[in-house]
Amino acid sequence: MDGIVQDITVGTKRGSDELLSACATNGPFIMSNSAPSGEYTNGNDSKKFKAENRTSGILPSRVIHIRKLPNDVTEAEVISLGLPFGKVTNLLMLKGKNQAFIEMNTEEAANTMVSYYSTVTPYLRSHPIYIQYSNHKELKTDNSPNQARAQAALQAVNAVQTANMAIAGSGVSDSAAGLAGQSPVLRIIVENLFYPVTLDVLHQIFSKFGTVLKIITFTKNNQFQALLQYADGSSAQHAKLALDGQNIYNACCTLRIDFSKLTSLNVKYNNDKSRDYTRPDLPSGDNQPTLDQTMAAAFGKEASLLGLSVPGVHGALAPLGMPSAAAAAAAAASRIGIPGFASAANAVLLVSNLNPERVTPQCLFILFGVYGDVQRVKILFNKKENALVQMFDCTQAQLAMSHLNGQRLHGKAMRVTMSKHQTVQLPREGQEDQGLTKDYSSSPLHRFKKPGSKNFQNIFPPSATLHLSNIPPSITEEDLKLLFSSTTGMVKAFKFFQKDRKMALIQMSSVEEAIQALIDLHNHDLGENHHLRVSFSKSTI
Repeated sequence: MDGIVQDITVGTKRGSDELLSACATNGPFIMSNSAPSGEYTNGNDSKKFKAENRTSGILPSRVIHIRKLPNDVTEAEVISLGLPFGKVTNLLMLKGKNQAFIEMNTEEAANTMVSYYSTVTPYLRSHPIYIQYSNHKELKTDNSPNQARAQAALQAVNAVQTANMAIAGSGVSDSAAGLAGQSPVLRIIVENLFYPVTLDVLHQIFSKFGTVLKIITFTKNNQFQALLQYADGSSAQHAKLALDGQNIYNACCTLRIDFSKLTSLNVKYNNDKSRDYTRPDLPSGDNQPTLDQTMAAAFGKEASLLGLSVPGVHGALAPLGMPSAAAAAAAAASRIGIPGFASAANAVLLVSNLNPERVTPQCLFILFGVYGDVQRVKILFNKKENALVQMFDCTQAQLAMSHLNGQRLHGKAMRVTMSKHQTVQLPREGQEDQGLTKDYSSSPLHRFKKPGSKNFQNIFPPSATLHLSNIPPSITEEDLKLLFSSTTGMVKAFKFFQKDRKMALIQMSSVEEAIQALIDLHNHDLGENHHLRVSFSKSTI
C-alpha cells in the first residue's frame, strides 16, 4: 500500500564517512545571503560550482543531503523538515560534521521538498540550513551505536503515521481517531507576545503541514491561545513536531503546542476570532468583537511595519506571504523563526534627540543590545545629536524601536525610527571620525548569539526594576546598593532571589535612572572572574 511506511533499512553496506565522501555533487542547493553564492562545503573540502551549472544535469533522488545543522539539533527536528512533503523512510545523522541525510518514500516527495526549500530557507534553532539532492538513490545506514537514536526517532514518527493511516482507512469516527491515535486538534499558546498573532497568521504557518479545518483564538490567563483542527491526526503530529518551541519572529512570539483533548471544534462564526474553513456560509457575528482593540492599538504600528494584516488598524499591509506582499517579503534582509516568514523592514535605526555631550557609541551599543545583537553604531559627525544603530536583523530592530522610542536618556527623550540606510558604513582609511563609528559585530557581549538562550524569553520594556545575574558569593546587598547608587541614581528596593543568590532584583527611583544604571554597569567586573549581567525586569519588588 502506498500509504503505509515500509520497514526502515538498517544495514552495513556503507559506512557514514564513505557515504558522506561520495555525497551530492550535483543538484540545487540553497545559500544564504551571507555565504558565497557558488561555494559548497563538504566536510573540510571546498568545491566551487558555477551558478549556471547548478540546475544542469540534475538527477533527483529520494535521498536528501542536509548541511550546516546546529550542534544541538535533535533527530526529530531533522525529520520534521521532510514531514510536510511525504514519508521519511530513513535517517542518517552525522552530528560531528553538522550534516544529515534523510530518505523520502518517493522521488516525487523529495523533489517537492527540494523545490520548496529552493525558495524558502529552512531554519532549525534559528540557524539557516542547506538542502540538496544526494547522488545516492537509496540511503544505506550502518549499525553503529550513534545511529540508534536516529532510527528510534524515525520509528516513533512512523508508528504514529501508520496508526493514523490505519484509522483513516477503516472509516473510524473522529472521536475514535482521537482515542486510537493523536487528536487532530492542537492547543497553541503564544508566549512572549511582542507582536500580534492573528488567526490568519496561524493559518498561514500551520497550513504548511496539512489541511487546516477550523481555528478558534482566545485569551486565557493573560495569554493568547488558539485551538486548531487539522483534517487528520497525522498532520497535527507533524505540525507539533516541527513548530513546538519555535519563534514566529526572532526572540518573541514563541509557540507552545500540545494535543487537545477535543477531537473536533464547534465554530459558530467566521470572523477574526474563529473560522471554519469548511463552512464559508457561517455568519460573522456582527455583535462579536473582531479584534481585541486594546491589542490593536498597542501593536498597530509594529504590525503595519511588519506587513501583518490587523483589521481596524489604519495603514496595515497585506498578510505576509500573500501575493501583494510577496515582493517585499522576497526582498527582506532577514528571515525569522518560521521558514517562509520575513519582515520587510530595515535593520538600521535612526536615533535622534540625543545629548551630544554625553552620548557615545558604547552606551548605545549596551542599551540597544538589550533587544538584539548590535552590529555597528555611528554618531553623525556633523549632527552629534543623531546616531545610526545597525541591529543583527530587522526583527531585532523592530523590537528595539518599539521599546526604546520615547525613553529618556541623559535627560532627553530619544526618538527611534527606521533609517533609510541599509547598513552603517565604516570610515574609509584616513577619514576623520573621532571614534564616532564602532563595529561591534564580533563583540563578546552579544546577548542573542547562542541559539535557544534564555535571553530570548526575557525581553522586556525598560522599567525601573533591573534583573541582575552572575553575582559572586562574596558580594553583599550593601555592595550592590552602593554600586548602583554611584550611577547618580537612587536605589529604592533590593532583593536576592530566594533559590539562586547569583541573581537579584534592584529597583531604581525612575525608568531613566534604571536605563543609565544598565548602561553603566552591564558587564561590570565584580571580581572573582564574575562580570555583572543587567537587564530590564517585568517584576516589581
